[in-house]
Amino acid sequence: MSRTTEEIRQQIRTAEWKKPTSGLAPGYTQANLVILPKKYAYDFLLFSMRNPKSCPLIEVTDVGSPVPKKTTPTGDLRTDVPKYRIYKDGEFVEEVTDISSYWQDDFVSFLIGCSFTFEKPLLDNGIPIRYIEEGKNVSMYRTNIPCESAGVFQGPMVVSMRPMKPDEAIRATQITSRFPSVHGAPIHIGDPSLIGIKNINNPDFGDSVTIHEGEVPVFWGCGVTPQAVVMASKPELVITHAPGHMFITDMKEEEHAVI
Repeated sequence: MSRTTEEIRQQIRTAEWKKPTSGLAPGYTQANLVILPKKYAYDFLLFSMRNPKSCPLIEVTDVGSPVPKKTTPTGDLRTDVPKYRIYKDGEFVEEVTDISSYWQDDFVSFLIGCSFTFEKPLLDNGIPIRYIEEGKNVSMYRTNIPCESAGVFQGPMVVSMRPMKPDEAIRATQITSRFPSVHGAPIHIGDPSLIGIKNINNPDFGDSVTIHEGEVPVFWGCGVTPQAVVMASKPELVITHAPGHMFITDMKEEEHAVI
């Protein structure tokens, strides 16, 4: 029996669900999350606008509000992500399931498009998704591709990877190009060393997945990019989702599609 997005968020809110969210709420938009003090908000907004492949903005909240009114008016960004990561001065401090004790009145939250959103269109077109098949998190890697800096924020692009047969990669490119607000088309197909990935079997975030003979790795911009940027830029406090553990919105995937 399928669950509503509200029912899924309730499971997350009560810590019944603490796993990656890939495959949850098919047809609905999943979002990466970045929360930071207001004094950094303009710089991060500008950073996102300058780097739309890795940081496509879905919503920015009012100062101090944990509610994304546009996409999920019944949601609470303090509790509705399975796992959060706390960074202080660019250093990872801890991973928690509730950030109510960290919440500040000057926080601004950014929801960033996630490639989990286009899983259903891929599956509907017969393109397998290996990390779902293997019950794992998606593989994510730091690259040698620099993001365009903005204010205090600078650092490398992070990508997610899905192995596919060459014909599937072509079809996946056609499908995902219709969803620019959740990363759009791949940024690279094939040789990972060309974008600075030394060992495809050793991702920087998430899990390693099987790449079968005859398949090629296909790389998309990834909303974990802000975490690599935070580590490089060292703002005093930033809260993000844990990689693969997304915020489930009430926004349908079709709302992102362009013809």
